[in-house]
Parts: sequence; C-alpha cells; structure tokens
Amino acid sequence: MSMIQRPFAIRLVLALLLIAAAALLRYALTPWLGGSASFLLFAPAILAGAFYAGPLAASIATAPALAFGLYFAGFRDGSAYNLVEAIVFLVTAVGIVALSQAFERMRRRVHESDHRAARRDAEAALVAEELNLLIDGAQGHAIYLLDAEGRVTIWNKGAERLKGWREEEVVGKDAAIFYPPDAVAAGKPEGDLAVAAREGRLEMEDWRVRKDGSEFLADVSITALRTAGGDLRGFAKVVSDITGRRAAEEALRSQESHLRSILSTVPDAMVVIDDQGSIVSFSAAAERLFGYQEAELLGVNVSRLMPSPDRERHDAYIRRFLETGEKRIIGIGRVVFAERRDGSTFPMELSIGEASSDSHPLFTGFIRDLTERQQTEARLESLQSELIHVSRVSAMGTMASTLAHELNQPITAVANYVEAVRDLLANPDPDDIPMIRDALDDTAKEALRAGHIVRRLRDFVARGEVEKTIEKLPVLINEAAVLGLMGAREKSVEPRFDLDPYASPVLVDKVQIQQVLINLIRNAVEAMADSPVRQLTVTSRPDQRGFVRVIVADTGPGVTPEVAEQLFTAFVSTKAEGMGLGLSICRTIVEANGGRIWMEPRTGGGTEFHFTLVSAKAEENDVG
Repeated sequence: MSMIQRPFAIRLVLALLLIAAAALLRYALTPWLGGSASFLLFAPAILAGAFYAGPLAASIATAPALAFGLYFAGFRDGSAYNLVEAIVFLVTAVGIVALSQAFERMRRRVHESDHRAARRDAEAALVAEELNLLIDGAQGHAIYLLDAEGRVTIWNKGAERLKGWREEEVVGKDAAIFYPPDAVAAGKPEGDLAVAAREGRLEMEDWRVRKDGSEFLADVSITALRTAGGDLRGFAKVVSDITGRRAAEEALRSQESHLRSILSTVPDAMVVIDDQGSIVSFSAAAERLFGYQEAELLGVNVSRLMPSPDRERHDAYIRRFLETGEKRIIGIGRVVFAERRDGSTFPMELSIGEASSDSHPLFTGFIRDLTERQQTEARLESLQSELIHVSRVSAMGTMASTLAHELNQPITAVANYVEAVRDLLANPDPDDIPMIRDALDDTAKEALRAGHIVRRLRDFVARGEVEKTIEKLPVLINEAAVLGLMGAREKSVEPRFDLDPYASPVLVDKVQIQQVLINLIRNAVEAMADSPVRQLTVTSRPDQRGFVRVIVADTGPGVTPEVAEQLFTAFVSTKAEGMGLGLSICRTIVEANGGRIWMEPRTGGGTEFHFTLVSAKAEENDVG
C-alpha cells in the first residue's frame, strides 16, 4: 500500500514529523545561520509532505512550518524583511500544495486509466479464451483462417479433429492440400477463393481430403475478410462433415420412395389428415377412386370427399374426439357413403387409424369401394329372391292342391245337403222337418270343418319365424340403400344420410328390415319422378326408451288424407299399377320385429315414413 493510500491521520502525522525534523535541523544550524534563511528548510519539508502525505496534510503542516520560520527569523523584531520572507514562504507553500493537488489529480487519472485498460485487457482476454474454447469445442466443425493468398494462418482443434493435421503442420501451408487431386488440377481452390472474394461469401457442398487421404462430403462456408478500407486481408472457412447426414437423408428418401411405390400399388385408397381435418396425403388409388389429383386436395378439408350432412359435421366429430378421447370410428371399420369429384356418391368401407406424435396427431383412412361388391351381392340376392319366389310358387301350388283336396269333401257335402233341403222344401211336408233339421246340422258341421281347414292354413302361413340378431344400424341401412337406390342417380335423386352413431345397434331380423328399407326407398324414388326437387333423406336417431327410429323422407307430392288413412291396408295403393301389398307387408314385418310403422307429412312438402326398432342396448340392460 502506497503512502497516499494510507489513512489521513497517519499521513498528517508524517507531514508534521517532516516539519518537526526541518525545525530541529534549522535549530542545529542556528549558530552558523543566525536569523537568516529562516524558511529555507521548511519549503522542502512542505514539498516532501505534499508528495508523501498528500496536499491536505501538507496544507495543514504549513501552519506550524510558518510558525517555526517566524520564530527562527526573530519575528519579534517586526522588521519588514522578516515579513516579506514569511509571505514568500507562504506563497511558496501554497504553490507547492497547489502543484501537489494537480499532480495528485493527474496521478489518479493515470491510475484509473491504467485500471480501465487492464480491465478491458482482462475482459478481452477472457472473451478470446471463451471464443477459442467455443471454436475448439465445436464437434464436427473445422474453423480456420486463411490469408489473402490462401495460406493457413489460424487452425482450431475442431479442424485438427476433423481433418487430422496439427496446427504446426498446416499453418503457412496452402489450403489446396484439403482438396482432392482432381479438384486441385482443375484449379478449384483458387476459384473458390476468387468467388468468395468477389461475392463476399461462398456456401457449397463439396468433397474434401483428410490427412490420411480419405475423402468426405463437406458443407463448406468461405467468408471474405476485409479491412476498414475494403482491402482483402484473408478468408474465414467453416467446414463440417455431412457424409453421415447425407447418407441418412438418402436412406430416408429411399424408404419414402419405397413406401410410396407400395402405397401406389395398394388397391385400397389411403387418405391422411391432420387434427384440423386437412388432407396431408392422398394416394394414387385415392386419386383414381375420387377423381382428384393429390395436388388439388393437399391442405383441403377432407369433408370435400363426403356428402351432406356428414360434410358439415365432420369437423365437430374430430373436435369431440380430441377433447374427450372417445373413439367412435377410429380402429373400427364401417360402411359409409363418399362423394366423387363429379358429385356422384358411392358406398365404401372405411377403416381409420391414429398416429400420435409430439406435435399433432395424424389420422389415416383406408377406403375400399363397395360398389362392385354390393352390385354383385345385389345380383346374388336378386337371384336368391327369384329362387325363393319359384320355391314359394311351387309350395303354393302344392298347398293349393292340398287345400283343394281337403276342402273338396266338406264343400261337396255342404252342396249336397243344401240341394237336398232345397228339394224337400219344394213340396213341404211336416214329416220332413226332422230330416231337414238334420241336413242343416250336417251342413253347418261341414262348413265349420272347411273354416277350420282355412284357419289352420292361415296360421301355418302367418307362423313365419323371425330370426333376430344384433346388427349395426348404419351398416344395415347403407347396405339396403345400395339396393334401393340402384338407378336413382339416373333419375337425378340426391340421397342424404343422417345416421346417429348412438342409434345403434338394434335387435332385428336383418333381411326383413332391409326389405322394408328397400321398399320404402324405392317408393320414395318413384314418388319423386315428377318433382322439381328430388331429395331422399334417411335418418336414424334414438327414440323412446328401448327403441330406435328410422325415417325415410322424400320431396314428392305427398299422400292424400283419404289414402293416408288406409295406406297400410292390403290392396290400397297410390300407384296406377300397384297391388297395394308393399306397405302392408312392411307393417307386418316391422310389427313382427317388435316395432311400429306410420306415415307423416313432410315439412315443406313430401312424405315421411317412420318406423321403430328394438334397441340392442335396451335388450342388454334388460338382461343385465
């Protein structure tokens, strides 16, 4: 610690000691000096005090120095000479203190400047050290500098690790040693530096050489370094090995190409959507099926591929799944209708899978066109129906023969008894009354016998067994609609399906209920033949407890009140050539399956046929 940095009390004592020492020395020289040079020794003491103790301590020490000087000058005489000498000393002391103050300020500024410079040097050294550590620690990157002629001037540890050369081996060497021989022969090292110098920066992917002669694919960045005046002073190069990354990218592209080739040959269409319902992938089979190109649909909502009302409701289905996690379709195949680019609809089997990721889930739909399959099934069902019809006709022929044989005897007996009574009554005789009575009794018995035969036949016909099974109602309706709507497109009929997933499953005889739906759909199509608007809507929804309601609505002319009252009665029809048995059979089937059927006018014109079915959920609850 310097004297100027010590406590003020110590410095003040030092200044006073210097004055005291000067006073003792002057006292010792009194025999020789007498009363002259009284202040001579005190001026150096003040100067030393200002230098070692500081201006303030020297200022305070001036007072005792002045007193000692006056004492040795014999101030008691009051001569003018002594007074002038004292003033000169005082001015000299003040000057010394002022000079010491200026010197002290200058010394402090120099000290502060040196301290700031040292701090800046330390910070710069720390930044340089950290930068060097950062550069040297960069894994897989070589960072080095070249001079204006392309010679290595700075070489970091990363460059040593990547290329194999140590710093002392490459500093001062031409950067051409890092290029393959054919590139050197073509003048590429000089050409790269020339391009970087002209454009300021050059980025490229190129091959480079290690010390052991092996080559690697590198990502190279060359930046031209210039002085403030714009003169080229060198180049900064950053080189990284991307061989592994490029190999991984090529492998990924190969896998993607392989996957695309597989998907393009899969007969089923595939559509991938995100959590917003936007299409992110559209396979080649989907292009052929729907008539769109993939580029037309990327980013478009998948509802474009759906007819109404599913088109308007699809986004709500996705939101409900994302919010609740409830799976209604995902992981479960179902039959639905889709819409092609030309506006035509077709049945399809849809299977949806979910792919979870950290960002957004993706949903993949695999689609199989059921049009051809259902047409084949329709042809088989038609053939089967014809065979059943033939067998029924044959059975009815046999039954008619049996019936004729069974009824022949009682009817003949009735006719004989009636003729005998008629003959007896032609010439009434009281004695014939008992005989007439017996004949009429026998006639009644034979008539009852004939009625019993007919009743047994009716019971036999009506005792058709209903084989109920648990069925998914949307699938049942879609399959029936394919048959019922055959030829409807040519008649410009627009079908709409609003099927509630909660209104399923049901406990029914599938074939019988599909027959009801086919009959109602065909009736609706025929009823709209002359209507300007031809829209057929099939709706399902939960009904009263334990039942599900199905509604088939059309935009036809409707049914008159007179016909509506007897619409489900046999031999009542709104068709010119109809027999009036279809709706009667529908009522029989629906009631046999535990439901009921009725007709209501449609709001806005047209007709709605409603029928109910037993819910399988209700059956399960009853069993439970």
